[in-house]
Amino acid sequence: MKDLRPLLEQARRDHLYRRPRVLDSPQRPEVIVDGKAMLSFTSNDYLGLAADTRVAGAFRKGIDRWGSGSGAAHLVTGHSRAHQQLEEELAAFTGRERALLFSSGYMANLAVITTLLGRGDTVIEDRLDHASLVDGARLSDARLLRFPHGDVDAAKKQLDKAGGEKLLAVDGVFSMDGDLADLPALGELCRQRDAWLMVDDAHGLGVLGIHGGGSLEHWNLDTQQVPVLMGTLGKAFGTAGAFVAGSEVLIETLIQKARTYIFTMALPAAVAEATRCSLNILREESWRRTRLQELVARFREGAARLGFDLPVSSTPIQPLIAGSAEKALQWSRLLEEQGILVTAIRPPTVPKGSARLRITFSASHSDDHLQRLLSALERLQP
Repeated sequence: MKDLRPLLEQARRDHLYRRPRVLDSPQRPEVIVDGKAMLSFTSNDYLGLAADTRVAGAFRKGIDRWGSGSGAAHLVTGHSRAHQQLEEELAAFTGRERALLFSSGYMANLAVITTLLGRGDTVIEDRLDHASLVDGARLSDARLLRFPHGDVDAAKKQLDKAGGEKLLAVDGVFSMDGDLADLPALGELCRQRDAWLMVDDAHGLGVLGIHGGGSLEHWNLDTQQVPVLMGTLGKAFGTAGAFVAGSEVLIETLIQKARTYIFTMALPAAVAEATRCSLNILREESWRRTRLQELVARFREGAARLGFDLPVSSTPIQPLIAGSAEKALQWSRLLEEQGILVTAIRPPTVPKGSARLRITFSASHSDDHLQRLLSALERLQP
């Protein structure tokens, strides 16, 4: 058997070793991590719904009615009325004919790509696409062509080389940089070349658009321009799971053919009930998105005054590029000494030489929280 210890030792030497932090409190701006009180800027809980009492109450009521587990896959006996109602509400929210629930965004992305494409087909992806999109392409046996981040001209060249059925898959909001894909331009490329455009909007839904419709609402794109939409429920929605939304034919095809749908347990129905509640809050309480915009604008102004050259991002994801993994870890430790929790993001999550602090904001952050962060950043060396 292979000795795995040298691999772990090398990761430590390269400053790439990771370990989970233990949370002893709900997912809020002020948390208890590894026994210490910390102010957190690390969560994807963008709208502050992960510990919302209304969502938690809906979860408890769901457990009282449905129990704690689904008991089976959707196609056996695991598909409850709560699941069905949530799918219908997500379809209406995204303006699509149907929506289909999955246990995670990873499973949803694998489902779409491995179902729609196979040997002889082509998947085209941005270099900074989420790992699940890359893995979906590899598992599909289709040819994978990638283009430099945000380079529409390079995407066009890759589409021109593509054979068979063609799918261009891209993040709506890139999870480590916070910038947006040029979906109108990519949509036009796909229209001209008879290719599917698939958008993973895990970090856009709930955050972008007047009504929280995400990247597609931000760009005012319809189902013809973006036939496949994937969204996650564990970020802005504050619960768990994911969904794919699209045409009747697309969803029926996934139900019949997607292995990551057929061969896995359904999410607990109580999660669906909680998500129905958070979806309603997300739609009705637009002040949460306004608050995020205010926080991001004020943070960027403050960070610029401190000498930080921030990448372009109008979203709650605000990276401070350190460069080396060692420097990113040093920055993270300096902030932690001041009671501020910001995780150092290192390769392979980001390309080599672009290790960073990934600062994320929640609508639950206060003005005082923002000022504490900016004050702590003064100790770092930009």
